[in-house]
Amino acid sequence: MVTPSEVTPAPVTKPPKQASTPGPDMPRIVPRRHGGRWLTAAVAVLLFAMVLNSVVRNDAFQWSVVGRYFTTAAVLDGLLLSLWLTAVVMVLGFLLGTVLAVMRLSANPVLRTLGWGYVWIFRSTPLLVQLLFWFNIGALYPTLGLGIPFGPQFVTVKTVNLLGPTLTAVIGLTLHETAYAAEVVRGGILSVDSGQTEAAQALGLSRRRTLRRIVVPQAMRSIVPTAGNMLIGTLKGTSIVSVLAVHDLLYSVQLIYNQTYQVIPLLMVATLWYIAVTTVLSAGQFYVERYYARGNSRALPPTPLQRLRGQLTAVHHRLSAATAADARPVIGGDR
Repeated sequence: MVTPSEVTPAPVTKPPKQASTPGPDMPRIVPRRHGGRWLTAAVAVLLFAMVLNSVVRNDAFQWSVVGRYFTTAAVLDGLLLSLWLTAVVMVLGFLLGTVLAVMRLSANPVLRTLGWGYVWIFRSTPLLVQLLFWFNIGALYPTLGLGIPFGPQFVTVKTVNLLGPTLTAVIGLTLHETAYAAEVVRGGILSVDSGQTEAAQALGLSRRRTLRRIVVPQAMRSIVPTAGNMLIGTLKGTSIVSVLAVHDLLYSVQLIYNQTYQVIPLLMVATLWYIAVTTVLSAGQFYVERYYARGNSRALPPTPLQRLRGQLTAVHHRLSAATAADARPVIGGDR
């Protein structure tokens, strides 16, 4: 009988370690070529260079005139008024639009119908028509008064003295923006899962508190991208108030080229200012979207600087790998 102490264990053999680096007999891996991608990129760069050359070297643009008027007091005052109009219209539009969106989602059929009717009317009418209508509101209501219906009026004021061009532009743009903001807010609220509202009701939260603390913060993820597009569209849309003689950026430029007859360079001044401001707003929109994306994704989207740094690192690694591959011997080569 053989006891366990007499059994000699078999020697354990370890598997041979694989070489961490490829040997001289291993073939070199050639990366896949992307000829079509590089050809398309070359054609796009060539077309962009042609357009850029035609703009820079075209004397009709008169870039010296553009530089002379780019920071004049009249242009900067018009730019500030355009920015002020954009800020006021967006704030008032989204405040009223939020109320209108809640009305459209209300269980009260009267409020729901009134909200739908407002959106229907103001989205069906061109903005220019609305501005001209409010500018000529004095033809319908020469005076506005405050008093008892069908009785005496305590305060009366003439509409011509009350509604100037700037105030008319604010009213027209705000009422127009409210209709679109209401649909944006309503769409964001509807994007939130109904289970969130049910859970809040189960915890005993009121409808107003549920909307303010539960629904709206989650809806911002869907509202912010569209609201950013509306902000940029409103900034450019303020140029339409020039028909009311409001001294915005475009109207200020028009006053200058009506005197100097330098139409193209002055229009380029306005164009460059619009491009600069919309670029800043687009960058701000990116960071606001990134802020509200924290609870939706595990990793936040990279910033432009992080993306550039990653691309440079990838290019460095590719160059290092290509240099190391060229240093390896090729099988079947000359010996």
